[in-house]
Amino acid sequence: MWWLIVLGTFFLAGCVKGVTGMGLPTVAMGVLAALMSPAWAAALLLLPSLVTNVLQLVSGGQLSALLRRLWPMQLAVVAGTLLASAWLAGGAADGTARLLGIALVLYALVTLLSRPFRVSPALERVLAPVVGGITGVVTGVTGVFVIPAVPFLQALGLQRDALVQALGLSFTVSTLALAAGLALHGALSVGHLLPSSIAVLPALAGMWLGQRLRQRIRPAAFRTGFLICLLLLGLELAWRG
Repeated sequence: MWWLIVLGTFFLAGCVKGVTGMGLPTVAMGVLAALMSPAWAAALLLLPSLVTNVLQLVSGGQLSALLRRLWPMQLAVVAGTLLASAWLAGGAADGTARLLGIALVLYALVTLLSRPFRVSPALERVLAPVVGGITGVVTGVTGVFVIPAVPFLQALGLQRDALVQALGLSFTVSTLALAAGLALHGALSVGHLLPSSIAVLPALAGMWLGQRLRQRIRPAAFRTGFLICLLLLGLELAWRG
């Protein structure tokens, strides 16, 4: 029964990613943190997150241009994650779950309530390492890598395909950095690879279904419903700790 819930969680998370282009680690960490330690949940999501994000990363044709533009942010993501992952690896389950809940609430509120804004090229050069470093710290503490990377990337004025690929790049780098951080601090071993690899299959199936659903439903309505559910889940995690 426990494994059915885990596999169902990754199917749901993959479906959300298929519709919106993001959300697999966010949904997976939010749900799995209620079932197991956040460190174990983070280890479990590594391969599903990596596989689905690499597929998203290679789907466009602008990778080299995005790497030249976004490398300062991604370098800071790696540094912040490696430094902060000691918290997640330390096994402070109550504190980590509470911080994860706060991160989910902040992400849902910012995305629901903020108006679209643009970051100028001059400001981008200043903010990119700062945003990357903060995203890395949040990743290392909670296992979720959407704040503040996603709002920042959305504010760069990228075309839709380039934005999807930029998100895939950021999520891929964050996943690899989180894996390295957990391994560095002794919270990731070969024993985690088998259950994580099994979770890839429902994640891919959910992603495929989500991509089909994207053609039939209004993405904006789905996104709003998803964020409201994420807000409630975050409140519950923050309250329960």
